[in-house]
Amino acid sequence: MNRELVVRSNSNAVDFALLKDGKLIELHKEEDSNNFNVGDILIAKIRKPVTGLNAAFVNVGYEKDAFLHYHDLGPQLASMLKFIKQVSTGRLRDYSLKKFPFEKDIDKNGSIKDVVKANQSLLVQIVKEPISTKGPRISSELSIAGRYLVMVPFSDRVSVSQKIASKEEKDRLKRLVKSIKPKGFGVIIRTVAEGKKVAELDKDLQNLLNKWTAMCKKLYRAPTPSKVLVEVNRASSILRDVFNDSFTGIHIDDETLYNQIKDYVHEIAPEKESIVKLYASNVPIFEKFGIERQIKTSFGRTASMSKGAYLIIEHTEALHVIDVNSGNRSNKAKNQEDTALEVNLLAATEIARQLRLRDMGGIIVVDFIDMVKGDHRRKLFDHLRREMKDDRAKHKILPPSKFGLIQITRQRVRPEVNIKTTEVDPSGNGQEVEAPIVLIEKINVDLERILKGPAKDKGIVLNTHPFIAAYLTKGFPSIRSKWFLEHKKWIKVQPRDAYTYLEYRFLNKDGEPLDNE
Repeated sequence: MNRELVVRSNSNAVDFALLKDGKLIELHKEEDSNNFNVGDILIAKIRKPVTGLNAAFVNVGYEKDAFLHYHDLGPQLASMLKFIKQVSTGRLRDYSLKKFPFEKDIDKNGSIKDVVKANQSLLVQIVKEPISTKGPRISSELSIAGRYLVMVPFSDRVSVSQKIASKEEKDRLKRLVKSIKPKGFGVIIRTVAEGKKVAELDKDLQNLLNKWTAMCKKLYRAPTPSKVLVEVNRASSILRDVFNDSFTGIHIDDETLYNQIKDYVHEIAPEKESIVKLYASNVPIFEKFGIERQIKTSFGRTASMSKGAYLIIEHTEALHVIDVNSGNRSNKAKNQEDTALEVNLLAATEIARQLRLRDMGGIIVVDFIDMVKGDHRRKLFDHLRREMKDDRAKHKILPPSKFGLIQITRQRVRPEVNIKTTEVDPSGNGQEVEAPIVLIEKINVDLERILKGPAKDKGIVLNTHPFIAAYLTKGFPSIRSKWFLEHKKWIKVQPRDAYTYLEYRFLNKDGEPLDNE
């Protein structure tokens, strides 16, 4: 398995595409205008506590107040409020928490009005970016993420990622971290810390302590609201969370960004510094790596899979619904149950990819093709869980219901990635049509299916709109030439002036239609 990160920069945004064996699995955009990234820490001011919601609305500098629920205050809220007051007035200059006396934990079932009041200043962290009409969701239980460790101020707890399976390794890591952990700070040990030595963990912890100290220095006479700790840029954030030995390339088309990322990789994995490359070519970087094509074919209401199967993805305010379709795919060698299982397994892989790619969150209901056998349903459920194992967003998958539905809840911390894949119809009627590249994908799928059927030994003619016919036959090597090399079959392409832009028909040599509905 090879992973690559491709970074495209333009005047007001940076796009990050994460590829797994050449296939697009994540797409992120970092815009200059976004001042509320997940992980940012701000000094903010309570606008008003609302007893009925057991929460407070907080002024963080956004047009809508942020929402802070009682359960997101953190048990050591009283200690943090006391610390902020002393640091911001200059009475406390030692930020290490070694000699700082902690207050009693707040009651976990208490009331918001008993612990905070209007116009009070407190430190908050963005846990969910502004989405739709809602302001940011925040927490005052802070955490500062590093490569191997996450540091939690005003805590003494050490915990280990559940994804580390070995009990011996968990105990080893806990023992090492407890030996280097400063008083007053809790630590969460991340999955990538598995097998690391104490020197690497200590270096990461020192970097986090340096960030904490720099943040505390900004608190002195800081205006409210204001940002006091900025989450690392999106490229560094992605690398911090997903970088491992399977990475084979990081390609960037901007020299400044290239130098930043190279320095970061040198810091976290010096032996991998050579895979960071500055892209210099007249061909746009996303086009060179086939990303633009994948974006056009992966977004939109319909997502195609191999062998003619496809997904229909619908969105509502409260949930997402995904319908699995086998298309007109036929497989005479297998019975209906086996075919349903095969299509469902393909769909599960694509659904796991789509959830990450679109960053879909909330409730997702998937209507798989009905299967009678219980072991087939278990196989599908286990396969979907494996495919979603690498998903960094918190998620939960429920077993299939008796109606064949699988429900997924997935954490939503940013607005969903929504890319328009339709284009204006060139015929001038003002309507929107699918992008040509999507149509070509459909033609490819239909051609593969026809060539596996009885028509494979006969002549095949493709009738299509003149624009599409020209696209398929012009240039060297043309798409039709590639078909010949791949399938050892010459496809005759005939332009038809009467056809609409998206219309095409496969015919045999006698002019009889081959089913491609």
